[in-house]
Amino acid sequence: MSLRIFEDLTNALTRDPAARNRLEILLAYPGPHAVWGHRMAHWLWNHKFKLVARIWSNLTRTATGIEIHPGATIGRRFFIDHGMGVVIGETSVIGDDVMMYHDVTLGARSYKKGKRHPTVGNGVVIGAGARIIGDVTIGNNAVIGANTLITQDVAERANLDLSEFFTI
Repeated sequence: MSLRIFEDLTNALTRDPAARNRLEILLAYPGPHAVWGHRMAHWLWNHKFKLVARIWSNLTRTATGIEIHPGATIGRRFFIDHGMGVVIGETSVIGDDVMMYHDVTLGARSYKKGKRHPTVGNGVVIGAGARIIGDVTIGNNAVIGANTLITQDVAERANLDLSEFFTI
């Protein structure tokens, strides 16, 4: 567990140019706190302590402003930068080395049981305010731009960041 925490701190230090050291990240960054809280809630969820998992998840959301359902599956080195408003649904699957900014939603499009939230591949970057809705797949190393709405699969290495074309 401590190796995972160190890995997360190193990842945040690498991905956030404003981060000065691991101690600062450990004490003052809500993204890693939300991920660590999720890991505990996910363990509880998978070991049939579902009510306790939901309570722990809610406490983590209250402390960080980041809502991750305990049923969601999250890979290694997942970093949420400026995470306020992030919502990750129950059947979401997030790969390794994913970077997500604030106000992102991985949501559902239906009330059906089973897989209804996105699957995000490895190395994906998701910009602030993006909405990825439904049982869609975001391919490895794709870039989803800020405020983009995704309701269909996205190919590997796709770049949906159009901000470079619309500067004022």
